[in-house]
Amino acid sequence: MDEYQPPADPATDPPLGPLVDPTPRPLPARIPHRGRVVELEPLHVRHAPDLWRAAQSGGADASWAYLGYGPFPSEAAMRAHVGAFATQHDPMAWAVRPHASGTADGWLTLMEIQPSQAHIELGHIWFSPRMQRTRAATEAMFLLLRHAMDELGYRRLTWKCNALNAPSRRAAARLGFTYEGTLRNVAVVKGRRRDTAWFSILDEEWPARRGAIEAWLDDANWDSAGRPRAPLAR
Repeated sequence: MDEYQPPADPATDPPLGPLVDPTPRPLPARIPHRGRVVELEPLHVRHAPDLWRAAQSGGADASWAYLGYGPFPSEAAMRAHVGAFATQHDPMAWAVRPHASGTADGWLTLMEIQPSQAHIELGHIWFSPRMQRTRAATEAMFLLLRHAMDELGYRRLTWKCNALNAPSRRAAARLGFTYEGTLRNVAVVKGRRRDTAWFSILDEEWPARRGAIEAWLDDANWDSAGRPRAPLAR
């Protein structure tokens, strides 16, 4: 792979990066977001019963493999986690409620929020098996990406995951994130070594990424059986 060449201001010697607007970006607000097929609601302990039921579906244990928490042994344990998680400001979490089910079937967050650097990350994504690889899952992620870039004006979106997490790596590529590299042996999660793969979307790349996702989510791309007519292409 070719070595990345950072942009430089041609008027400087030695080379320096281009000038950018240094104004700190706003912090995300704990507000709902509504899409075509899904709603994001600020995570609250009242979501715990729905989330617990969603976590009981077949194959759910595997959905926790790369997270630092879960699976939970009881509804009470899930409730305690959700109650604490919902009070944090970074990560800031939303429950995901697909219109099709009407129930909270997962969560996701904005995190590593750096207003002065205009950098923000989409992470802590947990989708129950019945929500994974659905239109609702893609739209849930898109709503927060669009909020960060278009409404708050951040310059850099980050996605990172366990380097062994193939589904997460595929999701990052599908959404248009660029792989930046892997930090080796950077953390211990649930007693195991974690290598972390990093991905990003920059502000100048975002309009094309946004357009591709919007075209995929558009009603015209979906047939009567609820299948996409065209894949989400970068």
